[in-house]
Amino acid sequence: MRSYRQYCGLARALDVVGDRWTLLIIRELLIRGSSRYTDLRDGLPGIATNLLADRLNELEQAGLIQRSVASAGAALYELTPRGKELEDVIAALGRWAAPLMGRRSRGDAVRGHWLALPVQLYLADGAPNEPPVTLELRATGDSEPVTVEAANGAVRARPGRATLPDLVLAGPPEAIMSVLMGRVEIGAARRAGLQATGEPAVLQRLQRRAPNQ
Repeated sequence: MRSYRQYCGLARALDVVGDRWTLLIIRELLIRGSSRYTDLRDGLPGIATNLLADRLNELEQAGLIQRSVASAGAALYELTPRGKELEDVIAALGRWAAPLMGRRSRGDAVRGHWLALPVQLYLADGAPNEPPVTLELRATGDSEPVTVEAANGAVRARPGRATLPDLVLAGPPEAIMSVLMGRVEIGAARRAGLQATGEPAVLQRLQRRAPNQ
């Protein structure tokens, strides 16, 4: 692991998490929790197998992740308490990146579970005293949906299908996020390829003003 060799907090932090792919590995573990090597590799399209192994070893040595063995004998990786402290860093970078998230470039990879973090950043439960509501998000190009639950004033998202969702949004991820963030109406998003099934009024409970809007 290379070092900037500077007595500066930012430089010291980048010594640990500044290498390419490192924060994206943290992203995967924040979303999925305990993960197998194959889960991480699937969530990091483009990473070389040996580079992923190297980054995992470096993060383990730095005390940011820990490894255990599942009952089937496969290695499981998860964040340590020190690693979980990077959630605020990831969130701040996600908010800063909001103006950059326009239309996808040709060839951009898509993983449906990547929607989980921005959903928790940009949505809020506007009716905490009402019964819970559930959304299912299905991004074009990926078979794994994301379940979004709003209950008791909190919004939580996780990979996986919902049981009897109140609303399902399916289509290009940029169209899904534009609707969730209130930047476009469902009608306009449908013209961009979005499919909405269920009760659209659910969105009114979840939407709040998007960053830099």
